[in-house]
Amino acid sequence: MNQLLWVALGGALGSIARYGVSQWMGVREAPQFPWHTFSINVAGCLLIGLVWALMQKQILDPSLRFFLITGILGGFTTFSAFGLETFQLFQAKQYFTAFSYVTMSNVAGIAVLFIGYKLAGS
Repeated sequence: MNQLLWVALGGALGSIARYGVSQWMGVREAPQFPWHTFSINVAGCLLIGLVWALMQKQILDPSLRFFLITGILGGFTTFSAFGLETFQLFQAKQYFTAFSYVTMSNVAGIAVLFIGYKLAGS
C-alpha cells in the first residue's frame, strides 16, 4: 500500500507539472503540430534517463522508482495525449504532420533518454 501512495502522489505532481507546461506553452485545440506534448515527452525521456542512471549508480535510492519514474514522470509524460493528437492529425488529413510527429517524438525521445543516462555519468 505504501508504494501505491507514492505512485499516486508522484502522479499528481507530474500531472500538475504537465498541465503547467502545457499552459505555459499555450496549448491550442486546432490540429497543429502539438509542440507542448512533444516537448513534455522529450523532457520526460531525458529525465527518466537521468533518474534511471542515478538509480543504477545508487546515487538515488532505487526505492524512489515508484515515486519518481512511475509517479512523477508517468504523470508528466503524455503518451495517451500523443496518441490522440496523432489520431486527430490523421482525421484532419494532415498526414505529413502526423508522420513527422510520430517520427520526431520517437527519435528525440530515445536520443534524449540516452543523453540523460550519459549525463548521469553512465
